[in-house]
Amino acid sequence: MIRYIGVLGSLFVLAGCHRGVRFENHVVSKEGVRYRLGALPPGWERVKLPGNDVAWFIEDTGHALSVNATCREHEDAPLDVLTHHLLEGFTERQAVFHRLEVVDEREALRSHYLAKLDGVPVELMLLVLKKDRCVFDFSYVSPLGRLDSHLAELDAMVLGFHSEEAS
Repeated sequence: MIRYIGVLGSLFVLAGCHRGVRFENHVVSKEGVRYRLGALPPGWERVKLPGNDVAWFIEDTGHALSVNATCREHEDAPLDVLTHHLLEGFTERQAVFHRLEVVDEREALRSHYLAKLDGVPVELMLLVLKKDRCVFDFSYVSPLGRLDSHLAELDAMVLGFHSEEAS
């Protein structure tokens, strides 16, 4: 399981260390940004990782979820370029699909990849959107062939996403 948690730490080149991140009642807040997430069902254990706003895993399964917002010093790049940054550190990357969808009234790019991390096959579902001068990244990492077992949790989290006015 530690290997898959390590995946989360390597996913986010765009995000630096975030100090002062608060997560209460499904709301993430830190300097300059505040956003709401859909709820996760029981079984997901929250873990603090450098470079991630919030992250969770399911013990002994290899499934992990994380969310980040980068509001300073991010590239004003297209969504596909921002997604590509999330793949750094993975080898043998194969795109399964890319599709546009609407999340919180903004265009978002959802991408499914097969890849390897340290020689271990994994599947990735990534979603990237830009809103309110921030880039928001959602990621779900699973063992190869097991993506569908918890994809609904990622979808629920994304469905409940809403960027709120930062205080």
